[in-house]
Amino acid sequence: MTTAVAVIITAIVAVAAGYALRKFVGEAKIKSAEAEAKRIIETAIKEAEAKRREIALESKEEIHRMRSEAEREIRERRHELHQAERRLMQREESLEKKLESLQAREEKLNQARAELERGREELNALIAKEKAELERLAGMSADEAKDLLLRRVESEVKHEMAIMIKEAEAQAKEEAERRARKIISLAIQRCAADHVAESTVSVVSLPNDEMKGRIIGREGRNIRTLETLTGIDLIIDDTPEAVILSGFDPIRREIARIALEKLVADGRIHPARIEEMVEKAQKEVENIIREEGEQATFETGVHGLHPELIKLLGRLKFRTSYGQNVLKHSIEVAHLAGIMAAELGADVNVAKRAGLLHDIGKAVDHEVEGTHVEIGRSLLARYKESREVIHAMECHHGDYEPQSIEAVLVAAADSISAARPGARRETLENYIRRLEKLEAIADSYEGVEKAYAIQAGREVRIMVKPDRIDDAEAAKMARDIVKRIESELEYPGQIKVTVIRETRAVEYAR
Repeated sequence: MTTAVAVIITAIVAVAAGYALRKFVGEAKIKSAEAEAKRIIETAIKEAEAKRREIALESKEEIHRMRSEAEREIRERRHELHQAERRLMQREESLEKKLESLQAREEKLNQARAELERGREELNALIAKEKAELERLAGMSADEAKDLLLRRVESEVKHEMAIMIKEAEAQAKEEAERRARKIISLAIQRCAADHVAESTVSVVSLPNDEMKGRIIGREGRNIRTLETLTGIDLIIDDTPEAVILSGFDPIRREIARIALEKLVADGRIHPARIEEMVEKAQKEVENIIREEGEQATFETGVHGLHPELIKLLGRLKFRTSYGQNVLKHSIEVAHLAGIMAAELGADVNVAKRAGLLHDIGKAVDHEVEGTHVEIGRSLLARYKESREVIHAMECHHGDYEPQSIEAVLVAAADSISAARPGARRETLENYIRRLEKLEAIADSYEGVEKAYAIQAGREVRIMVKPDRIDDAEAAKMARDIVKRIESELEYPGQIKVTVIRETRAVEYAR
C-alpha cells in the first residue's frame, strides 16, 4: 500500500516537472522567434527604403533623358520647317514668273483670235459671194445641188455594196463548202467501221430434227419454261434443223439463243436444266455487255465514264436502228466528231465523249417513257457528265438549238454515219416506195414539169415551167415540199430539195 502511494506521488512529481520544463523551453523559443521576426522586418524596411531611393533616382535620370530627346527633336523639326518654308517661297516666286508669262501669251492669243475672226468673216463673205454666183450660173440652189449629189452617190454606193456583198457571200459559201467537204471527206477516210445488220429474229441450228421434240417437251412444258424465263417466242416449224427465236428485245433474244445452244449441246432438256442454263446465259450476256462497253471506251479513247454508262454502252451492241448496229454507229460518230473537232480546233474530248454517248438513251428506250434524246439527257445528268457533253448530245437531232461547235459537229457526225451509203439497210420495197412517194409529192404541185428522185433518195430535183412559176414562187415551192416530206415520210439523214427554173432563147443565124 505504501509502495503504491509512493509510485503515484513519484509519477505526479515527474509529470509536473515535465510540464514546467516544456513551458520553459517553449517560452524561450517564442521569444527567440519574435526577435528573429523583428530583425527580418527591420531588414526588409531598410531594403525597401534603399530600393525606393534607387527607383526615384532612375526616374529622374529617365525624365532628364526624355526631355533632352524631345528638345533635340523639336530643334530638328524647326530646321525642317524652315527649309520647307524656304522651298515654298522659291516655288511661289517661280509660279508668279510663269503666271506673268502665261498672261503675256494669252494676250498674244487673243490678238491672234481677233485677227482670225476678221479673216473668217472676210472668207465667209467671199464664199457667200461665190456661192451666189455658182447658184446663178447652175440655175439651182445649194440644197438642191447637195440633194442631187447625195442621190447619185447613194445609188452608186448601194450598187457597189450589193456587188461586194454578193461577191463576199459567194466567196464565203465557196470557201465554206470546200472546207466542209475537205473535213468531212478526211473524217470519213480516217474512220471505217463494219456494220452488222440485225433483225428481230435469231436462228439456232440443231443437230437433227429429233431435237425439236425434246425442246418442246412433254405437253410443251420445256418450250413454255424457256419462253417464260426469257420472254422470247420460239418458232418451231418445218424449217429443217433450225429453231427461230423471235422477239423485239435483242438482249433477251441473245440470252435465249445462248441458253438454247447450251441446252442443245448438253442434251439434257428439262425445266430445272432450262432455268440453270438461262441463268448462266444471263451472266454471260452481262459479261459481254460490260466487255463491249469497255472496248468501246478504249477504242474511242473516252475515259472516266461511270460504270453504269459503260454497261449501257454495251447494251447498244444488241440494239439496231434502221438495220444499223447502234454501238458501232456510236463509235463511228465519236471518231468522226473527234476528227472534225481536231481539224477545226474545237474540244476533241467533248466531241468524242458526246459522240459516243449521243444515242445512250436507246439502251433503255423500251423500258423508259420519252424520246431517246430526253432519256439520254436524264442519264448523263444522273451520272454527273459535264454540261458541255450533255448539250452536245441533246442537239444531235435538232431538238435543241446548238450553242457550241462541238454540238454542231456531233450532229454532223451522226448524219454522216447514218446517211452514208451502206450504213443502214432497208428492203427494196421500202426503198422504191420512198422514191415514188418523193416524186409524187413533188408532182402534186401546180407548175411542176418533171420530178426526179436521185442519189438513192437523198435528193429530189424538180423542173418547173418558167412561164408559170417565177423565182419567188420556186423558192416558196421548195420550202413547201420540204415541209410535206418532213411530215409525211420517214427517212434516215436528210433529203435535199432542188427546184430548177430555166428559160432558154434559141435562134439560128442563116
